[in-house]
Amino acid sequence: MSTRTVLISGGSIAGLSAAYWLSQAGWTVTVLERAEAFRDGGQNIDVRGLGREVLAKMGLEDQVRAQTTTEEGTAFVDDKGRTVGAFPVPGTDGLTAELEILRGDLARLILEALPPEVSIRFGDWIEHVHNQEESVEVDLHSGQKETYDLLIIAEGVRSRTRDSVFAGGVSRRELGLNIAYGTIERTAEDDRWWRWYTAPDRRQVSLRPDNQGTIRAMLAFTSKDRNFASLPPDQARAELRRVFEGAGWQTQRVVDGFATSQDVYFDYLTQILMTRWSTGRTCVMGDAAWCVTPIGGGGSSLALIGGYVLASFLSQAPPQESGTRQSGDLQPYLEQYEQWMRPLIDKAQQLPPGVPNLVYPKTRIGVGTIRTLIRIASLGPVRKVASRFNPVAKKQQELPEIRLVQRV
Repeated sequence: MSTRTVLISGGSIAGLSAAYWLSQAGWTVTVLERAEAFRDGGQNIDVRGLGREVLAKMGLEDQVRAQTTTEEGTAFVDDKGRTVGAFPVPGTDGLTAELEILRGDLARLILEALPPEVSIRFGDWIEHVHNQEESVEVDLHSGQKETYDLLIIAEGVRSRTRDSVFAGGVSRRELGLNIAYGTIERTAEDDRWWRWYTAPDRRQVSLRPDNQGTIRAMLAFTSKDRNFASLPPDQARAELRRVFEGAGWQTQRVVDGFATSQDVYFDYLTQILMTRWSTGRTCVMGDAAWCVTPIGGGGSSLALIGGYVLASFLSQAPPQESGTRQSGDLQPYLEQYEQWMRPLIDKAQQLPPGVPNLVYPKTRIGVGTIRTLIRIASLGPVRKVASRFNPVAKKQQELPEIRLVQRV
């Protein structure tokens, strides 16, 4: 018997999860990442539900717990910083999950847990994909041509490789919400709570603690005709200052901090909808396949789950014969992966009617209404019920079994 080969394009959580589990299942794994080096940093993310089970199977749950952002809960505040409603970490999965970690910290833990047989290559990317009956050939930017049994595209929401391979099969649902993320200096007044402020004219500001002595900040506003992610960074920052002028609370602090922060980035929230996640010897996963956006929530957990589930079904494929590329038909196993994941993704992408505009009010009266609802929701009995509505946090099905290979 000979081992199957896979190229995974994208070296963040989804791609690294797939790399870990496919290697454990006996595949020869290569990860290709466009960035010149591993990308640390990023914003706060959480691990919930089945994502925690996958983390535990990897033996990483204790390490994640040791690197949490220290966040103790979520507090909604008014323009004077007074708490309107508070949602402490409940020990399960509320607004602040029990396992909150920076994106880069989680990705690095998985990277360091990869078996030594996994090859990681930075600073290169796919230019063309040629699906063949028994293999897939890729043309790389570096000029190399390489052949694999399977290509996994895990490049993120704006994947060009996905758009090329699945032309006509990719739809985008723009939510009309701009978000600017960045890291700013911590002050003596900052604590371990995620502070969230809503201002009139459909604007929101939030401050989140991290484990590095800084604050992860966010500025968000709704707009159907302004996509700040498409603007040059300097222009986007200048526009952001105008949009948030006079918003109140600590808005000016965040705007000023973003002017010098080295990691500010803009996102125009967009869900990705695909008719199918595989074609020939190529499949897609993570945000490239099903981006749920932060409003849907649980993207990092879904990335962890997707990598495991994909590998588990591929591990059921019969061994391939030695000395041949005749690796058998992988399509039935790719379809099983999609059938298992689809219900979870569909629920995560179903947003309540009127969201996000409903939670980004235009008027002061609308802001007051939102604060009243938050105050009610923060009451003990209501808070316990509300924490159950995160679709990723709920265990809806059992993880499939994976066939692991003991390496000699």
